[in-house]
Amino acid sequence: MALDTTSSTKPSQYTTIYDDATTKRIFDPIRIRSSDQLLHDSLAQTLLNITTDSEEALRNGEECYTDIVAERVRKCISESAGKEHELLSQILHIGFAALFYFLQSNVTGPPLEFDSATVVFGETPAGDRKALNAMRRKMLRDLSMDGEAVYPLTPNIELFCVAKAILVDAGALVTDDAPLVAWTGRMRVNFLHQKMLSEVSGTLQKSIYDDLDKIGPIVLGEGSNSTGKSKAAFLLERAAIHTHHGLDAKARSDLEKAAVASGFEYALTGKLGKRTKFQDRDITQLVVLAVSSETASASDATEIKKESETLAPKALDLNDDTLLETIAFAKKGAQPEKSTTVQDESSLPPALASIDPSNQPKLSPLDSAILLAIASAITNNSPEHGLTREETLPYATRVIESGSNNWQIYTQALLVRSRCEAFKSRTVERGVLQMQALVDQVIADTATSNTAVVNTDTVTNEQQEQPTTFLPRPQESESAPVEERLEYLWVLDFQTRWNLEAELAQKWVSLGGLRTALDIYERLKMWAEVALCYAATEREEKAKAIVRRQLYEPTNAGAVDDDNERYEGPELAQLPPDAPRLFCILGDIDSEPAMYERAWDVSGQRYARAQRSLARLYLKAEPPAYDKAEEAYKKSLKINPLNHGAWFALGCVQLNREQWREAIESFTRTVQIEQDDAEAWSNLAAALLKVSSNENKTSAEAKTKTAASEDHKNTEDADAEKLEEEDPYKHTRDALTALHHAARLKQTDHRIWDNIITVAASLPPQLIPYKDIVFAQRKVIELRSPKRGEKAIDLAILDMLVEHLINNYEYDNLLITVDGTDQKIVRTGTVAGQIMTLVDDVVVPLITHSAPLWLLVAKIELWRHRPSKAFAAHEKAWRATVSSCTQGAFQMSDEKRWNQIVKATERLVRDGYAKIGGMTKEREDGIIPEADGDEELVAKDWRFKSRSAVRGILGKGKDWEGTEGYTQLKELLSEVDG
Repeated sequence: MALDTTSSTKPSQYTTIYDDATTKRIFDPIRIRSSDQLLHDSLAQTLLNITTDSEEALRNGEECYTDIVAERVRKCISESAGKEHELLSQILHIGFAALFYFLQSNVTGPPLEFDSATVVFGETPAGDRKALNAMRRKMLRDLSMDGEAVYPLTPNIELFCVAKAILVDAGALVTDDAPLVAWTGRMRVNFLHQKMLSEVSGTLQKSIYDDLDKIGPIVLGEGSNSTGKSKAAFLLERAAIHTHHGLDAKARSDLEKAAVASGFEYALTGKLGKRTKFQDRDITQLVVLAVSSETASASDATEIKKESETLAPKALDLNDDTLLETIAFAKKGAQPEKSTTVQDESSLPPALASIDPSNQPKLSPLDSAILLAIASAITNNSPEHGLTREETLPYATRVIESGSNNWQIYTQALLVRSRCEAFKSRTVERGVLQMQALVDQVIADTATSNTAVVNTDTVTNEQQEQPTTFLPRPQESESAPVEERLEYLWVLDFQTRWNLEAELAQKWVSLGGLRTALDIYERLKMWAEVALCYAATEREEKAKAIVRRQLYEPTNAGAVDDDNERYEGPELAQLPPDAPRLFCILGDIDSEPAMYERAWDVSGQRYARAQRSLARLYLKAEPPAYDKAEEAYKKSLKINPLNHGAWFALGCVQLNREQWREAIESFTRTVQIEQDDAEAWSNLAAALLKVSSNENKTSAEAKTKTAASEDHKNTEDADAEKLEEEDPYKHTRDALTALHHAARLKQTDHRIWDNIITVAASLPPQLIPYKDIVFAQRKVIELRSPKRGEKAIDLAILDMLVEHLINNYEYDNLLITVDGTDQKIVRTGTVAGQIMTLVDDVVVPLITHSAPLWLLVAKIELWRHRPSKAFAAHEKAWRATVSSCTQGAFQMSDEKRWNQIVKATERLVRDGYAKIGGMTKEREDGIIPEADGDEELVAKDWRFKSRSAVRGILGKGKDWEGTEGYTQLKELLSEVDG
């Protein structure tokens, strides 16, 4: 944000933000030169300081500080008397300065050089530690949203409240004709507020996306005069918001647009190289090739040129006895043994194809941020999937190995790499230690005085002892200034200091370091996380005791410090801000619905998670209480209507209750929020099919009743005409479309492909999409044949395809042979061509013991004028039947098996030997030769083959002499002999 917040004691010297140039540059990287003098300005003191009148009300919790400041801002603007623009500019500068200082003290560092309470509240209120703590606790409580609480030890919370009061609550600054910076300020404050909560708040999410809808057309619209850099920065910021809310598809879409706007070219591909010290040959290694736009502005080029002078946090070495520090790529010209590239090298653009992967050019800061955002979006999609981590790591490695122009971007790259490496045995040590070093860096850089946080145990203004760090702290000359740290912060997926510490604790939990994790959580006073750690190790009683201590009075008031004390007394007079979450944890441990209900009530019926947990509990009951679960999910969605999981679960409940139309609505909302949910698309198709089935049934009944009534003939005619106008298969078509979406997203689930076949085949013959059926059948066979063999083939569907090929398909041309036989010309790529390819390349190689499949092959080969192949298929079908039925028919006296052999033998003789044996054999090219008297027959000895087959069965089946089947074979033998 190009705000010049240089301190000034004269209002007229403030840089106005209403001019077009500043509005145009709002999404350029932040360049600020602010100091605490801006908050010392007379206007700031008038708006922020606590007066005698308001001090008592604030101390008693009767008023909210943000409401007081917002009201002062509105009053000040209303009394400005024609100087609104200049005054609004001054007020916005104050709001942004407070926001930047809060970020400096909680995200980036270095430590603030002033006491925020003294500057914001005034010296007298700030000097009363008891009153100050009370006001801060009230501020933290007021920041709770939808039952979600802010971290209770957030330092300098008054700075965030100032920013929120001015940029969000005042309202007068964000009007329809307000500048872009005002809309952006409100969106950023709300997003930071969202990141400070334990879970996503639906209210804040809606507000954030409403502002994005307002900002997007201004920055990206056709009439926008924003630069490519500004557009890329906005798209990156919006992608970070999408990623935080779990909207991965939208995030990736914005990142692709950001790369285009920035002129950035990159590709995840494969290059030959060695990863370990003992490799004797090069194999393909994943690598990201990236180059910034050659048309970068002069200022960007200067920044890139100064890369070697940029300061950066310390990156730890791997120090492994097997893995190399970096991949040793092969020299150009080496050829891989097998291509395993994600993007084939031949498809790389010229700018990337010529890059040496071990010596890539420097990237601009925004382009580095794009790579890190892609890594965050991939990780967010499936963080526990091995391939995902393999895809993520090269993006962070590209930024780290080429260096970065920005301290915060390089820090983010180290953090992304440490997240990936914490899952591999040979890199886990560096991954965890690197994260520990980063956390130490953030703690040290954001260290502040004891007066900056709510603290009831001490009343001191002394500076805290400097925290210890894993690595030596850099000297001031080796550390980046605040301007550089904040410059690209909004385009990164940044974390607050306590969230980073909590993430580190979670890493220790995954590695079995429970004690270390508990030490971190207890120091942070994250009692919910402490309880969850104990619950995860089956120490549920300990977990319950920790939670109940935050909510209830002790049983024996005199033994509060005893570890064995039980907290079975009444609820505390004032519950903590995160009480709804704590009650839900108790409900999770004991499966107690009353705790979820209490969490819902304590939050003022705003804590959506309580209703979701309650719904899941109802679904676990015996029998499941679907009606209560549906009601609970609807309550949660009323609070947070953008919760993807809740909509999906509600749709599943409605499917079980046979509420098909309601289920369609729920799953439609699900896929609107997250388009990459294959299960939601599949369930949507199921609901559509049920609606279609019910409507067809209802329509048929209505038509029958109407036809039976002679008194309503006119009505019958009208209904019939209306029925003809409507598409009775609309829902079936929509279901098929939904299944195609599901199959695209989850191509390895054979059940989805099976459903596509079933739904497509249910349409009338003239509407059946045969191409879809052929492709789906091929996928099912591909997925299931390794385990099921020929049983993976759907015989009924294949029969339908062959029938369509032979009797119903409309061919473009006919080839007339000399003997008068019409041969169809089948073009590759047509439905007929695809069916024949399916049979030849997929079905035939898979057949082992299935007689019906060989009969289908015989049928299609005869139609293709390949009688010798049809003849062979008939023989294989007969052998398959005899082989599978021999034991039952001749050893176990199973008459059903005997009759199957009889039927198969009759079919072989009549349809195979007698019908095909005397035909002219086709040439190798498949053409029937001319009838000149010397043509070769398919089987000259077909009568001999027939007698041999029948006599062989009669000889084996003497025990069945006198049965109908035996008599039929005797008659068949007589026919062959005759």
